[in-house]
Amino acid sequence: MTAAAAAPPMKINVAKVAFTSLAASSIEWYDFFIYGTAAALVFPKLFFAASLPPAVAQLAAFSTFAVGFIARPVGGVIFGHFGDLVGRKKALVTALLMMGLATTAVGLLPSYAMAGIMAPLLLIALRFVQGLAVGGQWGGAMLLAFENAPPKQRGFYGSFAQMGVPAGVVLANLIFIVIDKQVAPENFLIWGWRIPFLLSIVLVALGLYVQLKLEDTAEYQALQALEARQQEAAAKALAAEQGVSLDQAKAQLRAAKGSPILKVIAKHPKEILLAAGAFVAANGTFYLMINYALAYATDPHHGPHVARPVILWAVVLGALISAPFLPLMASLSDKVGRRSVFMSGAVLMGLWSLVFFKLIETGAFPMMLLAIGVGSIFNNFMYGPQAALMAELFDTEFRYSGASLGYQIGAIFGGGFAPIIATALFTKYATSMAVSGYMAALCVISLISVFLLAETHSKAHRDAMGVS
Repeated sequence: MTAAAAAPPMKINVAKVAFTSLAASSIEWYDFFIYGTAAALVFPKLFFAASLPPAVAQLAAFSTFAVGFIARPVGGVIFGHFGDLVGRKKALVTALLMMGLATTAVGLLPSYAMAGIMAPLLLIALRFVQGLAVGGQWGGAMLLAFENAPPKQRGFYGSFAQMGVPAGVVLANLIFIVIDKQVAPENFLIWGWRIPFLLSIVLVALGLYVQLKLEDTAEYQALQALEARQQEAAAKALAAEQGVSLDQAKAQLRAAKGSPILKVIAKHPKEILLAAGAFVAANGTFYLMINYALAYATDPHHGPHVARPVILWAVVLGALISAPFLPLMASLSDKVGRRSVFMSGAVLMGLWSLVFFKLIETGAFPMMLLAIGVGSIFNNFMYGPQAALMAELFDTEFRYSGASLGYQIGAIFGGGFAPIIATALFTKYATSMAVSGYMAALCVISLISVFLLAETHSKAHRDAMGVS
């Protein structure tokens, strides 16, 4: 019997849960993305020695950006273990509080001129905390919607956590556009850049709302109830067999239960690795479009050297144009399957990558918007079904651990090193086609990974209805 079959009837406002998932994900990703924007525009000048060549300082800034990605699978392991053992809601609340406090603290950091080497070290430490938090947040926000959704709409509702990404992109870039317009350039470098980070204290309030107003997912509560009954029966049998008290028998069973993360690694190593491979294209091409392209477009030496607000607006509008395709593709995957939608996106994104930088290099706003807008649409062919695809690979008892681990490992090899690798490739080959080739290679990896995975959405329908 599955956990779903054992579940008592529960009245759940799925729309409320889904929009809370969206809000949590949006603000959390806003926090994560403002760091990337600042790493492209501000951090090279503020947190590293003025004697460094600009290209080296930019690489150093993107390296601190990558630290967050290195921390993400660690966060996925910690919060996955926590979320599978004690609940999705508690893990999500903890992640939201960590992210809100860490991002706010970045806005209070001293510059290199004020604190020397301590400035970049503190920046790296807080970026690591951000990475831990986002590594835990995704699984909690996604499962909050996914595990409460109707069986045949899990792709659609799971995508609400995914929609936090374009929402976070829009919020992060809009705030920098507004500040850039309202604050003089010299003041922007001194204090203006800090405002987006200080606003992140809002995430703490949202975390408290989730803690006070929402219950854990129906599917997780059903699993807990089923396990409690099974443990009670097993403890009684063990107590009778060993001649110990019921409490002692329960303590023995809890000690023998083991870690969800170790269980999922032992049972599903192939699925974890293929899930990671599936994610590298969506994640890597995304950060190349919103972070590396930002630095490249404003580069006075090698790029088209457009004004900062021009490329920021291209990113914002591109995210807005492409955003409806995310739930649309997720909903389509509920009908035709996750793999076909995802693989179509990998192919289209791989082809588009070959013209992406040529459009950016025109320096013309319509062409840059076309590059980012169409690229983001193709990216959402992959990112829309992503939550359901990964969640359906794993059983409820270790779903948080398995999905988070696959997702965050993919994030390291996808987005984490993408801006660094792109910068190094352009430095070596002096052509954006080298970066385009790298984008296309990421798409090939994801295409092969998803091809090797079994289709999951039909199985998920049966499981959610209690059919073994």
